[in-house]
Amino acid sequence: MASVSEQFLANLSWKSWAQAKDLQKRILFMLGVLIVYRLGTYIPLPGINATAMQALAQQYGGKGILAMFNMVSGGALERMSIFVLNLMPYISASIIVQLMSAISPHFMALKKEGDSGKRKLAQYTRYGTVALASFQALAMSSALMMQPNVVFDPGLFFHISTLVTIVGSTLFLMWLGEQITNRGIGNGSSMIIYAGIMANLPRSIFRTLELGRTGGVSSSQMILTVGFAVAIIAFIVFMERAYRKVIVQYPKRQVGQRVYAGEQTYMPFKLNASGVLSPIFAATLLGFFKLLGNWPLLQTVPVVSTIFSVLFSDRGPIGLLVQTMLIVFFAFFYTTIVFNPDETAENLRKNGAFIPGYRPGIMTRDYFIYLLNRLTVIGAGYIAFVVIMPDLMNIIFDLNFPFQGTSFLISVSVSLELISQVHSYIISHQYKSLLRRSEPLKGANQNL
Repeated sequence: MASVSEQFLANLSWKSWAQAKDLQKRILFMLGVLIVYRLGTYIPLPGINATAMQALAQQYGGKGILAMFNMVSGGALERMSIFVLNLMPYISASIIVQLMSAISPHFMALKKEGDSGKRKLAQYTRYGTVALASFQALAMSSALMMQPNVVFDPGLFFHISTLVTIVGSTLFLMWLGEQITNRGIGNGSSMIIYAGIMANLPRSIFRTLELGRTGGVSSSQMILTVGFAVAIIAFIVFMERAYRKVIVQYPKRQVGQRVYAGEQTYMPFKLNASGVLSPIFAATLLGFFKLLGNWPLLQTVPVVSTIFSVLFSDRGPIGLLVQTMLIVFFAFFYTTIVFNPDETAENLRKNGAFIPGYRPGIMTRDYFIYLLNRLTVIGAGYIAFVVIMPDLMNIIFDLNFPFQGTSFLISVSVSLELISQVHSYIISHQYKSLLRRSEPLKGANQNL
């Protein structure tokens, strides 16, 4: 079976592209929004010494969680721009709301109310975004004032200006993501994060090649780095396309005087149902606790400060283990949100369909739970492997690998999703054109 990319290239032609006016408008709108976002990553926070901030970022943010946040934000962290938090407060608020939707009766009732409940949950997410962005802005301003020569005029005014600027820019970025979702292509939040990663990609490649040219990295390490990058990309593409087919049998049925023969179809169960959200959730939570550990009040308590530094270390074995556990947890958690075994089994029963070998109802539901748990174990293991492996390669082989595992996963996954979305728009436009051409023929037959 041809992949989405192969189908896309087979159906792509200048004529089909030129006729898809709606697709062109959506792509141009998305590019315009992403240009606005990239310009915002170069606007510094008021009162920041850019030279001292860049030196501080190179000292503390070369590896680990801080490097991942800097890459995801498109370099906004090292420049301490107004988009320094990117969409991380919004993602954290989404995690909290989704967790509450699984454990709180009030939130569960809102989830079942349809569009009105979704609007209410979205409103709660926005309130949570403001609260988390405010807390992180205050923590960041306090941490910056503790560093020498980074802030020109430390004090209350710097706290207030940083709070207002970061919260306002985070909400503006959240709004831009919603506009891409509604009027562009794909998920807006994913596209903004994807744009930040892609913007840093040429610089990372050039920096690695420069190290090889100047002798900072040996030729064997360069070959190993390139080979590992190609292998991990191929592995991600293979795993993202993997799915399990579950056969669904429809019995023979009669509608009026017409009898329809029984037929078989299948339900595709993706190996990685949670997509890139589980590593993003895990990294966001780790970054939040790392920022909390730098809070001046917690620094005054040695025991608490030591616990935070050990559990949420960038490169320590315990920190990697905590990150892996969070990825596995969020993979299982998000899979239970996107797929409801009870609802799916009930829908099959109402339509008269069944899984061969399993009775409709409870047995079918139990089979879905059994299958989903095992697929999620493999999917969560794959995600954790991709995220952790670059750090392990750096430790074991003493490499200076320029990319983070999370950025690899996001860039490849979103690229595949973007290709699939564009392919769907082109195919949909071709079908609409075919239907419009067939309408005059249909009217002529009716006149005859």
